[in-house]
Amino acid sequence: MICPFCRHDDSRVVDSRPVEEGTQIRRRRECPECGQRFSTQEVALLNIIKRSGATEPFSREKVLVGVRKACQGRPVNEDDLVLLAQRVEEALRATGQADIEAQEVGLAILAPLRELDEVAYLRYASVYRNFTSLEDFEVEIALLRAIPSSANSQSTQSNKNSSNQSNSPITDELKSNTSMHKIKSSN
Repeated sequence: MICPFCRHDDSRVVDSRPVEEGTQIRRRRECPECGQRFSTQEVALLNIIKRSGATEPFSREKVLVGVRKACQGRPVNEDDLVLLAQRVEEALRATGQADIEAQEVGLAILAPLRELDEVAYLRYASVYRNFTSLEDFEVEIALLRAIPSSANSQSTQSNKNSSNQSNSPITDELKSNTSMHKIKSSN
């Protein structure tokens, strides 16, 4: 490391500490030439390869922007979104690769978003996976019902117990429309 004071091309590490939840290392250094001390921060690079082929550094803020749009009007707070972005970054870093395809970022967002809010998940998935028809939504909803997320499995069970006692007219209509769609699709 070049000394910022005398421009000597070497320095000695005096102290190292993890910062930013362990994603960076702060090092206190000393120049053997002039004796001055200075600090540096090291971070492992994580580059995203966009569809165009260009690369850019990973940004939690970009993840947050996309997920905020999907969560608009949903009962999700900002802290949950920040934790989601952190989980996405951790999952990407856990691959051990320095360069990640943009598509992998989208895939890394889907699982934690589903656990956070299934409606926001559907919104995000519909844009990310380019849903073009109602059938695309129906398939995704069928998957959601077949494999409940861990966060929603308890609330789903309590909703099933209460919905068995009385169905709303809206629920009955949705079920009727879904079964009519299945009949039309099979013909």
